[in-house]
Amino acid sequence: MKKFLFITMLMCLVVSSNCQSETLDQPLLKVGDTWVYRNTIEKGTNGWNQTHDEVSVSRITSSTIYYTSKPNGSSQPAKESISGADWSRVRNVNGKETVVNKPLSFPLSPGKTWEIQYTEQEPNKAYKVETWDNKYTVIGFEMIEVPAGKFNALKIESEGQWTAELAPAQTVVQGAQSVQNSTTMITQVQKTTSSTVTGRTYKAFWYAPDVKSVEEYYNSNGVRSERFTSELESFKMTN
Repeated sequence: MKKFLFITMLMCLVVSSNCQSETLDQPLLKVGDTWVYRNTIEKGTNGWNQTHDEVSVSRITSSTIYYTSKPNGSSQPAKESISGADWSRVRNVNGKETVVNKPLSFPLSPGKTWEIQYTEQEPNKAYKVETWDNKYTVIGFEMIEVPAGKFNALKIESEGQWTAELAPAQTVVQGAQSVQNSTTMITQVQKTTSSTVTGRTYKAFWYAPDVKSVEEYYNSNGVRSERFTSELESFKMTN
């Protein structure tokens, strides 16, 4: 199934009184603001991988944040990416720029909700059409501990569902059959008709600054297939 792996990099300039209030406004970011995250990827029951990634703001406009990401300590050129001014993720869907992930919707306050829905035609070779529906809810403040320290963070949860229509497929299988002194090649064509599969998603984000995010994806049998965890290790804010 398709997966979304992204690093949440949402920060107040400092853990100030504004970050402790019941309503949080969009923070003021500056070029050079930098975060280091410990990212853990779990696939199935045995797959596991962990990286340490540095993310830095390179340019800011009224509608877009331009940022770079690379392995922490690496001398290799950083990957350049963009997001919405609220760190929402936008990409081309059916020829139109579409918001596909929005962990924050400022101003934030406990009980606030918002929803992201979109349908994509032929997102990959396996799917004819795919629909995503995610609802986000601000839960409230809670104390959380990550490698960067302890923070009183505002928790946001997202629960959703994905549905996909499998594209018809054809598989050719060949084999050899020996009879007495002769060998015959046998070719079988297996056709798969269109069918529908579905699954669920769960995401959680902590913002105060944002110190942790968790994403989980479940297949049609209700079994978790992937889990992504991102934890803040350190940060540097530009004066």
